[in-house]
Amino acid sequence: MDTQKSISLLNSLIEINNDRVEGYDTASKETDSTELKVLFTELTQTSQQNLSDLRAAVRALGGSPEEGTRVTGKFFRAWMDVKAALTGNDRHQILSSCEFGEDKALEAYDDVLENAADLSGENQSMVRTQQANLRADHDRVKSLRDAVNA
Repeated sequence: MDTQKSISLLNSLIEINNDRVEGYDTASKETDSTELKVLFTELTQTSQQNLSDLRAAVRALGGSPEEGTRVTGKFFRAWMDVKAALTGNDRHQILSSCEFGEDKALEAYDDVLENAADLSGENQSMVRTQQANLRADHDRVKSLRDAVNA
């Protein structure tokens, strides 16, 4: 196990969770829907718990937790789409954009798990648990989005 590689992998997940917190905080402020505010708050809480665990793991490895966000490329576009959809109050588009962001978060976890050999067993378990929690959030957003058209 390469400690620097482990720190780098965990920090990449910190960035994604920072993106998620920032994105959903912004979305919560932009919407007038109480139901969406509650949803966004709950999604933010998932990432805040992830961040707490990831930061502790990075520190335990002797590293410094990432403080920034990715907010580049596709992930940035997803949050801009959320903001535009909120402005138009298009619930289906809001949830579709959120689902896109959730897809990107899950892809980041998939990428890290492809390099799981660089993580300790304990950190692999933590990452898998977080991925399962994010998948549940993703599926919840998708279900709400699909219900809009039902």
